[in-house]
Amino acid sequence: MADADTTARIVNSEAHRAVALQAARESLVLLKNADAALPLRKDLKTIAVIGPNADDGRYSHRHYGPSGGHVVTVLEGVRRKLGTRAEVRYAKGVDIAGDNWPAIEILPEPLSASEQAGIDEAVRAATGADVAIVVLGDGDRTVGESLSRTSLDLPGRQLELLRAVHATGTPVVLVLINGRPMIINWAEAHWPAILEAWFPGDHGGIAIADALFGDYNPGGKLTVTFPKSAGQIPFNFPTKPNAQWEGEKSRVNGALYTFGHGLSYTTFEYANLRINPRRIPAGGSVEVSVEVRNAGSRAGDEVVQLYTRDLVGSVTTYEKNLRGFERIQLTPGQTRTVHFRLGPEDLALWNRQMRRVVEPGAFRVMVGSGSEDIRQQGEFEVQP
Repeated sequence: MADADTTARIVNSEAHRAVALQAARESLVLLKNADAALPLRKDLKTIAVIGPNADDGRYSHRHYGPSGGHVVTVLEGVRRKLGTRAEVRYAKGVDIAGDNWPAIEILPEPLSASEQAGIDEAVRAATGADVAIVVLGDGDRTVGESLSRTSLDLPGRQLELLRAVHATGTPVVLVLINGRPMIINWAEAHWPAILEAWFPGDHGGIAIADALFGDYNPGGKLTVTFPKSAGQIPFNFPTKPNAQWEGEKSRVNGALYTFGHGLSYTTFEYANLRINPRRIPAGGSVEVSVEVRNAGSRAGDEVVQLYTRDLVGSVTTYEKNLRGFERIQLTPGQTRTVHFRLGPEDLALWNRQMRRVVEPGAFRVMVGSGSEDIRQQGEFEVQP
């Protein structure tokens, strides 16, 4: 066991804080950015920071790690970023879960007087501001061990807060701090920009402010699927053909955000997919490469994703198998060739005798920016 002096020197050291900040930045996923609403200009004069997660850092102090560090909240991060150049208004609005939760998820009731007062305060903060940054999501009452939920909607009165701030006419940005996918159909339909931060740690407010104001270009991708309704669950990836059939006429179909989704402040172009060789024996390997170019005006990260599909098998296999990914950084105009290798372990299936084998036949290779954003594809064959 380390002595106290060593522990004090290591835990929360400057080097570790730098790693935590970078992890928080790289975990950010830009879910939506209509009409280039983000990044925000730094010369804005009045900014409203609103929501139950805007100035609450308790999400960072959980049971499985040090709990004595200072958490930089989104409010603090924005104030640090802008200094005295802008007026930063703050209103909590509502609690994460609120009164009579979780029963209210199945027994809706009118807003209480205190809840209405909180929303009214948020409306006053947003009215006349150049932009409203609304920070919603989960807390220690809504996600964690023994905290399964009836619904994946925003808990408590957070949707009512969203609607009220939107009604002011102030341009709005939604930041989510949460521990599971959330059903945010109304926000997706009405708000131009949505940034997913997950639980970003002690330096989350710095990372989020960096992304909101363009000092960091978010490049993270979803490792889960966001459904449109809890009635779609289980909504898994990968999936087998027709396992999640979408021909029902009396239900909502399709994902809100698909596995691997994530936007950027720049754009990336994919070209020149190469698969070598095109024919291999059952124990052979394939080299796959693709060129990725930053076609925009900002430096940024892209997570290049490689998927495969066994086109003809003795058993039913998944439609897309994630078999590789690489996060790359590109300056404007820069091109980089990304390489992957597919070996027997990537091509094998469990046959009817429950043996792990590579069967002969055609395989499709799909490379892109997300599971539903495939930019290049080709095929190769495993010979008998």
